[in-house]
Amino acid sequence: MKDQTKLLHVGYEKDTQRTMEVPIYQSTAYEFKNAKHAANLFELKELGNIYTRLMNPTTDVFEKRFAALEGGAAAIATASGMAAIFNTIANVAEAGDNIICASKLYGGTVTLTGHTIKRFGIEARYFDVHKPEELEALIDEKTKLILFESITNPSIDVPDFEGIVKIADKHGILTAVDNTVATPIHCKPFELGCDISIHSASKYTTGQGLAIGGIIVERNNIIDKIKGNPRYYHFNEPDASYHGLVYTDLPLPPFTLRVRLALLRDLGAAPSPFNSWLFIQGLEHLPLRMKQHSQSALQIARFLESHPKVKKVNYPGLESDVNYPYAQKYIKGGCSGLLSFEVESYDEALKILDKTELFSLVVNIGDSKSIITHPASTTHQQLSHEELIAAGVPEGLIRLSIGLEDPEDLIADLKTALEG
Repeated sequence: MKDQTKLLHVGYEKDTQRTMEVPIYQSTAYEFKNAKHAANLFELKELGNIYTRLMNPTTDVFEKRFAALEGGAAAIATASGMAAIFNTIANVAEAGDNIICASKLYGGTVTLTGHTIKRFGIEARYFDVHKPEELEALIDEKTKLILFESITNPSIDVPDFEGIVKIADKHGILTAVDNTVATPIHCKPFELGCDISIHSASKYTTGQGLAIGGIIVERNNIIDKIKGNPRYYHFNEPDASYHGLVYTDLPLPPFTLRVRLALLRDLGAAPSPFNSWLFIQGLEHLPLRMKQHSQSALQIARFLESHPKVKKVNYPGLESDVNYPYAQKYIKGGCSGLLSFEVESYDEALKILDKTELFSLVVNIGDSKSIITHPASTTHQQLSHEELIAAGVPEGLIRLSIGLEDPEDLIADLKTALEG
């Protein structure tokens, strides 16, 4: 079944009302048939709905469709993209452990990994996604995860997937890819050997900036990497918080199962059924939107590349971009709608932002409307000058999320802002 068909049909068997559209099951809890049925559900002898913090029929369809799109074994939705990233880390690491992250990441991920998880006793180490050999010096017996993005936000880099995965597999370490910008339409991390794919569903999944949410997907047969691996002993030993359950002994995908039974249960960052329904609507036309986002972004990147006031354009669809060879190898059918460009200074960047009319000044991406952002004064404001440079965010960098407007109108808006 092709992606476009999966996104319209997977996961939904019409209910008794035979509704064409997936219903919104706006319910906190579900009635058990009898006491035995309730006990069986809690013991995992039967699978079914218990409480919407753990599962919900509308969210279940969203999870199944997204897993099918990624080519994964299972998915679990969360209340936000950041909740998806945090739960992925918390599912493998504990106090005294470390994770290794790409040096160029979304601003929220930078603060999460560089500051917040320190309070949990987890150390973050950083590497260049184009120099995977740096990983060797960073890995030790306490390394639990290698985290990077398929297209980085906002530096717009494409990693050396092959080099990263080769070293991770050599050491038996899970790889997690934030695939938000590329989406599964343009990048399939599991086909490239990665273990976990993470998304902010708030971006291209919804496509109109309608809802906050996230999702975690695990690849097929991830158990082969986890079972018997001392790095992930907690998957292989009885879980005292769940009547001695051993995750790797069950015929269910273990990574997302543990997120559901331990982390959503205890931390509670679950999506609302209504948001899951909105994400389902967005998925139905995601391939069509991504095609247009990518085509327009390339056209606009070429315009910016030719403009004398633009020092540099970051878009892996441009042959002049250092990431072009990586994009040709790992990104298919387009390079998404996110691009960035650099002008002379911080002040010049702010002037350009204030002069645009069609572009909305918003700290989001993946909307049907085009968005302009100055990362150094917003999403990455908490970073020092040196940290900004290391993150690929010079002070004159402007990020664009290209929407579904006519690209000629967007080019005219940028031309006026650059020259006005």
